[in-house]
Amino acid sequence: MSETTQAKKGIMICGHGSRDKDAEREFGLVAEGLKQRFPDLPVEYGFLEFSAPNIHMGLNRLLEQGVDNIYAIPGMLFAATHAKNDIPSVLTTYEEKNAGLHVTYGRELGLQEDMIEAFQARIYESLGIDPNNPPDSLYDTMLVVVGRGTSDTSANAEATKLTRIVNENMGFGWADTVYSGVTYPSVGVGLEKLLKLGFKRIVVAPYFLFTGRLIKRIQGYVDKVAQENPDIELIQAHYLSDHSRVIDAFENRVNEIMDGSLEGQGEETLMSSFKRRLAAGEVDVHHHHAEYVDPEDDTQGLSVSDHSHSHSHGHSHDHHSHSHGHSHSHGEGHHHHGVYQHIGHPLGPRTMIGENICCCFMGQFTADILEAEKHKIDGDCTKTAFAHKK
Repeated sequence: MSETTQAKKGIMICGHGSRDKDAEREFGLVAEGLKQRFPDLPVEYGFLEFSAPNIHMGLNRLLEQGVDNIYAIPGMLFAATHAKNDIPSVLTTYEEKNAGLHVTYGRELGLQEDMIEAFQARIYESLGIDPNNPPDSLYDTMLVVVGRGTSDTSANAEATKLTRIVNENMGFGWADTVYSGVTYPSVGVGLEKLLKLGFKRIVVAPYFLFTGRLIKRIQGYVDKVAQENPDIELIQAHYLSDHSRVIDAFENRVNEIMDGSLEGQGEETLMSSFKRRLAAGEVDVHHHHAEYVDPEDDTQGLSVSDHSHSHSHGHSHDHHSHSHGHSHSHGEGHHHHGVYQHIGHPLGPRTMIGENICCCFMGQFTADILEAEKHKIDGDCTKTAFAHKK
C-alpha cells in the first residue's frame, strides 16, 4: 500500500466522556498508545458528551488530514446503549454530511484474551507479584471483581463471566462480583457479606478502563470497610488504564476492520445492527447534542437538571421528575431506559444512601424508595462525600 493511500485512512476512538478531567486525560493516553501501533495513520479520539474533543471534533481533525476512510472503534468494555446506538448515530450522521467519506465501525473491547491478561496483570501487581512469574495458586486470598453495573442483564453477566475466568486462571480461594452502578450487590454491602467467608486477604479489582466518580466511590468503600475490619488485609488493584495489553486489544479491533475479518464473520456488526433497528423504527434518533445525564449513568456526577433537589430534606421527589420519563436527548442519539426492575433491591444502590461516599446514584430512585430511605439522607453530599471531594 502506498504512502498516499495510507494517508487517506485514519483511526477514530469514540468514548463516552466524563466530568472527571483525570478520566479525560487517561483516555488520551490510550489514543497515544494506539498512535505508536499505527505510526503511518492519523489517530484521533472524541467523546459523546461532557468532554472535549467531542466525536465531531475528532472526525473533523481526520478530514483536515485528508482522511476519507475512517476506522472507528468504541472505547468501551462492553456493548451497551452508547456503543449500540449513540456512537453509530453520530458516525452515520457525520458520514451522510460528508460526501465521499466512508466510516467503518468496529467492535467493543469485550472479553478478549488481551483484556483478561491486562486485568490479571493489574491484580498481580497489586499483590506485589510479577505477572510474568505468577504462583500456581492464591488459595489464601479472595478476589472481588467490581463491575460497572447497569440495567443491562447481559452486561452484568459479562462481568460475572470475567470473574469466573480470572478466578480459574489465577486460582483464588474464592471469587465474587459486586457492582458500582445501578444493579446489586453494591460494593459496600457486597464486601460486608463476603467478609463472612473468613478470608484474611481480599483483593478488590475494578474492571474499568479509566478513573472517575465510580472508581473514587469504590476506593471510598474499600477504605471504609478496611477501617472497620483492621484484621483483614484489603488490597485495591489499579483499574486497566493504558496497560499495554489494553492497547493490544484496541489494536486488534482496528486490525479486524482493516483485514476485512469483521465483515467476514457472518454476524451483525454494531453498525449493521444499528441501521437495521433504525430502519425498523426501533431507534429514535435526534441529531443534536444536549447535556443530558442518564439517571442510570451515575458516573458523571450531579447536574442541575436531574438533581435540583440537592438531597435536601424537602423530599418532593416525584418519580417522573427524576428524568425517568426521558424527554431529554443524549449525545447525537435519543434512547429510552425503563426503571431498572430491581432498583429497590435491599442489597442494591439504596444501601449507598447516607454512607457519605457518593451520591451520584440518587436520581435512579423512585419516589417511594426515597421516602423509605429519607432518614439516611443528610444535606448536600456533593460537597462532602468522598467521591466528590476535589
